[in-house]
Amino acid sequence: MIQVSGSPFQLSESWNLGKTEKAIVKDMQNSPPVYAYPTANLLLFELNVRKNIIQSAREMNESEAVFSSFRNARCNPQYWNLTESGGFSLKPGVLPADAIRDIFKNGDLYAFECATACVIIFYHAALNSIGASVFNSIFQDLYLYSWHTDSDLGLYTFYSDHYLPGDVVYFKNPDFSPRTPWFRGLNSVVMGDGEFFSHGVRIKTADQMIETLNKKRIPESNQSAYLTNLVTRPGFERLASFSNMQSVRPARKMRYVVVHHNKNSIPFIEYLFYLRQMINE
Repeated sequence: MIQVSGSPFQLSESWNLGKTEKAIVKDMQNSPPVYAYPTANLLLFELNVRKNIIQSAREMNESEAVFSSFRNARCNPQYWNLTESGGFSLKPGVLPADAIRDIFKNGDLYAFECATACVIIFYHAALNSIGASVFNSIFQDLYLYSWHTDSDLGLYTFYSDHYLPGDVVYFKNPDFSPRTPWFRGLNSVVMGDGEFFSHGVRIKTADQMIETLNKKRIPESNQSAYLTNLVTRPGFERLASFSNMQSVRPARKMRYVVVHHNKNSIPFIEYLFYLRQMINE
């Protein structure tokens, strides 16, 4: 169900939505959770970002960027410094928008695991939603490693039996083989029409994702991989607050600690667990 300004939402032809946005609206209207927005503009903004997330996932799927462990990660040295932990640190003097776009333009120079891929997709979609000028102002100190993000991306995760196109979900492989620990799971963008994108596995149905993981289990395992009820999204309202800004960097930006855990393909909630452990030590 969708509510705008406290009232049930009725789709108007004057909105001129595309096929993807209409599919997302249909999923929202048929969902048990209530999607409530103070204004129609906020709903429109979220629909646009979700559409851009799906498009960014398609572009990554079509790029030549490959899956790799942190140990074997690589990036274009013109835009990024490769850290000892396998992260990508934005080089001084490089515009963040140019660096993010280069991952899709020169994918053959890049290798990273699937959590990092999802973060890159979220950044790319944000860039295409708020524009390069604002993106460069907000995200000046990009560092790509696992689920680490700039606080203004507003990333959050929760448990739900319902997800929407543009969300990231997690396929878990409980009995993954120690020979291929990066197949402990797959962070996957919900593409719609029953399809998902996971970096290194490409676009597949849920059954095909599970089949892929089941081929990477320990011998004699009877525990199948499965789609969990973890859902991860960027902060749509947070990003919307920047959409009408000029290129002025917000003051007092919160900066997250980086957790270099060296475990590929973990869900966001596990990264947050490591982060809390680090903070509490």
